[in-house]
Amino acid sequence: MITIAPLTDDPKALRAAYGCFPSGVTAVCAVVDGIPVGMAASSFASVSMDPPLVSVCVQNTSTTWPKLRDRPRLGLSVLAEGHDAACLALSSKHGDRFAGVDWESTADDAIYVHGSTLWLDCEVEREVPAGDHAIVLLRVLALQANPHQAPLVFHGSRFRTLSAVAG
Repeated sequence: MITIAPLTDDPKALRAAYGCFPSGVTAVCAVVDGIPVGMAASSFASVSMDPPLVSVCVQNTSTTWPKLRDRPRLGLSVLAEGHDAACLALSSKHGDRFAGVDWESTADDAIYVHGSTLWLDCEVEREVPAGDHAIVLLRVLALQANPHQAPLVFHGSRFRTLSAVAG
């Protein structure tokens, strides 16, 4: 018989439990008043084909999301294997988040990280309150996919790589 421990008030236990699910890592970025602004988000999911929607979850305490939410376009880059340093920079609380990150912007001020496995040109569809986060639904307007580029994987509070299975 399996026994499951009751949830405690210790947020570390819940964070470790959530970390058991591997995820990709995205960068959500735009130029704001001439300055690149961005953040890393590992809670990314495809939501709908019609309309084309994806989601990211953003902490209510984020100081970056309020700068991005009203932009006409957001660049969402699914980070690739080898983007470890870019991910850490984009998730930093202090300093230049784009230092050492190879990026480019569009005429609509969306920012994309070079070498990513996927770029999505998005606009905010809506935000849904969800506890200490908001689920941000993004409408996909354009895309550039590179499925041969391996993604950056985050699992157990560290970056990992995928291994191809012979078959």
